[in-house]
Amino acid sequence: MRILHLDAGKELRGGQWQVLRLLEGLAAADVASTLLARAGSPLFEAARRQGHRVEPLGLARTVLLARRHDLLHAHDAHSHTLGAMAGSGALVVSRRVAFAPGGAPGSRWKYGRARHYLAVSEFVKAVLESAGVPEENISVVYDGVPLLSPAQGSAVVAPAYAGDPQKGAPLALEAARLAGVELQLSNDLERHLKEAAVFVYITHSEGLGSGALMAMSAGVPVVASRVGGLREIVRHRETGLLVENRVEEIAAAIRELLAEPALARRLGLAARRDVMERFTVDHMVRHTMEIYRRVLS
Repeated sequence: MRILHLDAGKELRGGQWQVLRLLEGLAAADVASTLLARAGSPLFEAARRQGHRVEPLGLARTVLLARRHDLLHAHDAHSHTLGAMAGSGALVVSRRVAFAPGGAPGSRWKYGRARHYLAVSEFVKAVLESAGVPEENISVVYDGVPLLSPAQGSAVVAPAYAGDPQKGAPLALEAARLAGVELQLSNDLERHLKEAAVFVYITHSEGLGSGALMAMSAGVPVVASRVGGLREIVRHRETGLLVENRVEEIAAAIRELLAEPALARRLGLAARRDVMERFTVDHMVRHTMEIYRRVLS
């Protein structure tokens, strides 16, 4: 199996981390991969440092390399367009976002080109179905995260994502102020989660929430918005706390976890077990390969 991966991301965020982890898992399974990414992007440089075959993303190169690979895997909307335009090779598309595809003729054409969709959650699968993608052409493949060492700290941490209007960093900051705690906004969750006691994931729209999964992996209790795919990974009062996007409710959840260490410990341990059972990198790689084989059979 030879897989051509396409990703146009400018930053190293959840989707790009999944690409890196998938490339590593496929290499371990002796599956040949080539990644096309924006030249100089964090994903491009990280993949190159890890020894993966990576080349600059562009339509001409996509068309050329598509003929030399068995399957194209587009990991975001722009690369989906490039994969559809390449016109050769089986195309599968990862869909991570929670909003519906556009209804313009060009969008309908693009979405008709893919052989199969890998939805990051049942919520995203339902969004695709509502846009007209047949159910049999969609499979749910949850994100996979590494199993982190259990956290030992007192910090209240949230992802930064300040430039994304769909993310709720300003709301989380206001809630932390109301709760009387300092909120640490992190661009390096794996490092900062080591010192976390609570992780706050507030967003207005979410396909899944890989940042929340990272916190759960470290056994950090999560306060998360009751939206999108987050409701599939955080079970209220079992593996975390789900809240409405109201400052007072978010603040109350933060205060509760800090005031009740036994509750925080119970939620964190249950969340970590869930990651081990359902959201490992091995799970993600194995399910992705199953879809590759199905599409190519």
